Amino acid sequence: MKAFTNHILTATLALTLGLTSCNDNFLNVTPTDRVSDAAILTDANLFEDYIINRYMGARLTDKEAEGTLPGFGRGFEYALWSSVTDESIYNNDDNTWLIQRGQIAPENTGIAGTFWGRSYRSIREINYALNNISKVTMSDARRQVLTGELKFLRAYRYHDLIRNYGRVVLVGDNVSELGDDLTSQALFTRADIKSGIDYAVAQLDQAAALLPQSNDGNWQLGRATKGAALALKARLLLYGASPLYNGASTWTAAAAAAKAVMDLNKYSLYTGGYGKIFTSNDNNEIIFGRLYARGARHVCLEIANGPNSYNAWGGNVPLQNMVDDYEMIDGTKISDSNTSYDAKNPYKNRDPRFYATILYNDATYRSSTIQTFTPGGKDSKDGPSNWNTSKSGYYLRKFMDDTLPIDNPWDIAGTQTWIYIRYAEVLLNYAEAQNEAVGPDASVYAAVNAIRQRTGVGMPALPTGLTQAQMRSRIQQERRIELAFEEHRFYDVRRWKIAPTTENVPAYGVEIGKNSSGAYTYSRKEALTGRSFTDKQYWLPIPRAEIQASNNKLEQNPGY
Repeated sequence: MKAFTNHILTATLALTLGLTSCNDNFLNVTPTDRVSDAAILTDANLFEDYIINRYMGARLTDKEAEGTLPGFGRGFEYALWSSVTDESIYNNDDNTWLIQRGQIAPENTGIAGTFWGRSYRSIREINYALNNISKVTMSDARRQVLTGELKFLRAYRYHDLIRNYGRVVLVGDNVSELGDDLTSQALFTRADIKSGIDYAVAQLDQAAALLPQSNDGNWQLGRATKGAALALKARLLLYGASPLYNGASTWTAAAAAAKAVMDLNKYSLYTGGYGKIFTSNDNNEIIFGRLYARGARHVCLEIANGPNSYNAWGGNVPLQNMVDDYEMIDGTKISDSNTSYDAKNPYKNRDPRFYATILYNDATYRSSTIQTFTPGGKDSKDGPSNWNTSKSGYYLRKFMDDTLPIDNPWDIAGTQTWIYIRYAEVLLNYAEAQNEAVGPDASVYAAVNAIRQRTGVGMPALPTGLTQAQMRSRIQQERRIELAFEEHRFYDVRRWKIAPTTENVPAYGVEIGKNSSGAYTYSRKEALTGRSFTDKQYWLPIPRAEIQASNNKLEQNPGY
């Protein structure tokens, strides 16, 4: 491999030539900070390491990928993807508020500007491996498995592109080189959404046929399996059948794909407590996740998101919009006429998943009590480090591991698994697709009730006799609660085409007062002003730099 620089100072070059005139090939050096392509193609173990590194992508913007390079989607960053939805806001902005306020533009994408570039860079790297795997000496069995893994990784990158941008450029197995004709329109023509989903689904079918069924000693935890490929296929087909995608797939196909994962009889719902799903690195609900470890960590979540009196930074703070959607333990909504909700004691007897997800006034946390009331609450504006006080009156509980430190966590924390796909999602995908395909049959009830009634949650079963429309609303509600903060809400409200309603509601928080007798009063407040959504925001804008690099041959999404 040759090392080159684009610009060399003339005087320096002349001096270097004078000092090295006895060696005409002084630029033919072997870099010590990377492995050459020649080495990769002559060593099967190095080649496999190259493939494993494709689970990560390039760092393309500021304040992302602290500790290790980013994976798929967004994952554990300072500003979570939930903070561009009605789940939370990011207390200190970090380029999220412009998205909440509908101000996103090709020149100003906020935290949403990396999916296009990172995905296509990764696809090129994967294509390089697929085009060269036949040249590497290894057993046929190993070659088949690695080929399946590469096809899965490529499909996941297309999944990220499709759900964010809709129509994508399908590059096939092409690996563009500097000497190629980079002005060809074929490099920039965006396929229709159905073609994109069909391509990714075909790749996942091929991957599923080649990948192992389990992670074991020979196939480490965190690498793709047959179940991961089938589950991602089910998600893509569910998206394709949804209203936003205009019939890119069918509900029947989506239901069958989710049922195929269920019929593997390999995965189950975790019964050790809802909150512990996200702090247990290996449980049977996780189908595919990104693993971290000391020395290869993500953002230290506890200090990044904890309350100000705990010396933490109050990052992603849940909204009242989210809190209000948690049912009561008896299954009633707080707005029902027969509700057991008490406005003077609003956090009592709620869905157990509420307590595992959100820190609220008077909640117990790390041998202390959250105090967001004023005057005098230690986690309010009257507390220490009050610039980190939650703007919404809530703090994030989900994902936090109480065994990890808040103070000076840098070499210890940041080790939770980011779960890309888990079995509860598969059940909800099945229930939604089956309900839309045939109506609320017994299998739809069974899938949703399994989640609601599992050990550690214990919510009532859904009422019988629901219509298809009523079941649709129940499933959407269940996804809102069960999958909160896991990067589903942004895509769900768009594919259901309910975003003009949900994303135009103000970002609400709560103001809690405490009077001289110790009683609390609760009043709604606007935690972030100007929240707005218009139809163009169903899809993200392709960054302006990408359009310009194509000499304007790449078509922008409508409205931008």
